[in-house]
Amino acid sequence: MTTPFDPAHQQASTVCLPPGNWPTVLDCLCDHFKGIAREQWLDRFARGRVLDAQGQAIQADLAYRRGMRLHYFREVPNEKPIPVEETILHVDDHLVVADKPHFLPVTPTGEYVEQTLLRRLIRRLDNPHLVPLHRIDRHTAGLVLFSANPQTRGAYQRLFPERRIDKRYQAIAAALPALEFPLVHRSRLVHGEPFFRMHEVEGAPNSETLAQVLEKNGELWRYGLSPVTGKTHQLRVHMAALGAGICNDPFYPRLLEVEDDYQQPLKLLAQSLRFEDPLSGEERYFESRLALDW
Repeated sequence: MTTPFDPAHQQASTVCLPPGNWPTVLDCLCDHFKGIAREQWLDRFARGRVLDAQGQAIQADLAYRRGMRLHYFREVPNEKPIPVEETILHVDDHLVVADKPHFLPVTPTGEYVEQTLLRRLIRRLDNPHLVPLHRIDRHTAGLVLFSANPQTRGAYQRLFPERRIDKRYQAIAAALPALEFPLVHRSRLVHGEPFFRMHEVEGAPNSETLAQVLEKNGELWRYGLSPVTGKTHQLRVHMAALGAGICNDPFYPRLLEVEDDYQQPLKLLAQSLRFEDPLSGEERYFESRLALDW
């Protein structure tokens, strides 16, 4: 008897086939994912890396059907190593807390699959059920909380949309002596061009950050940032909007075409997490061991 692939175990991506007139699943995938060559899809099919909703490998000539749910495995040939190392701060039956270094993505995206915090932790802990409960972007360092148990995942996931978790960040940026701190910055953030870059527009605010000054060092200050909401790049955009883009930020206030410089990381750190455990009711507090230098 052949044991089917378990998409959750293998960390597969999932797609529901869109409406169209393709004769086969292969034709649909090639047209839908234009950046992936037909030869690469054929190779994935041949190696059993495209599965149906039940986790069974399918053939490339399977007839297309609208809404068909498929699992596939993202692969990046010759993936470039990222020369940084994560630290595991806490492990129990339900949660894993890791200190993510700068430049390491949390989950597979773009040119990164194996060189991500998620894949590294799955290998280190031999737990294919790990799922990040929130995200910090690749350039940001610090704490990331993972669910280790699908049975209790929902209870921890609800902490974030219900705003029952206190997240504190630190950033180093230019001094802002003309502003009075602490202050609250609210704005409406939307995706811009290129798609990954956020910007502020007129309209009802959908993002909010509390900023305070923790330390002064000449022309640079260390800021404490507490995001009330969790929009993409929120802290980076808000600091730039205040007139002090975070040091070494390649995206804000202006987009720079630069390669990763491991000696010049973004000066932004997810420094602490505090919440009441939804299972035990006890207060949980985690603090990063990383630090931002001047």
